[in-house]
Amino acid sequence: MSPTGGETGNKNAELITDFCLWNRRQKFGQIFDSSTGFKLPLGSKRSPDVAYIQQERWDKLTQEEKEKFPPIAPDFVLELKSKTDSLKEVQKKMQEYMDNGVKLGWLINTEKKQVEIYRQGQEKEVLDNPQTLSGDDILPEFRLDLALIF
Repeated sequence: MSPTGGETGNKNAELITDFCLWNRRQKFGQIFDSSTGFKLPLGSKRSPDVAYIQQERWDKLTQEEKEKFPPIAPDFVLELKSKTDSLKEVQKKMQEYMDNGVKLGWLINTEKKQVEIYRQGQEKEVLDNPQTLSGDDILPEFRLDLALIF
């Protein structure tokens, strides 16, 4: 994982804070930041900006698996496109997550004020300048206010 610039780092901090606060209230699973690498089922290693794994799935891993790169696809991933990221490369990464079993993914493009929503078994949905995002049934009762990052 490469270091990010100040603006992207600040936006990532705002995002992870919202997810952690939600998870502390709900206690549905585990939240991970971009420093966590996951060994995905098809063999690649990835570290999304935000990831979530339902508790019952996390509990099935051994302690050793939890301490290394967990061999599991998160239930949810979020990628925040920075100015230096290639949109095509981040979209490719999002498709790779879906191919590995991720159920819900958000690609947030702050430059375009656009969000691409990836759902398992469905076509990608593109939202222009949304105010909030809903976590569907993957992140119950979660709402992300995009005002802090747009």
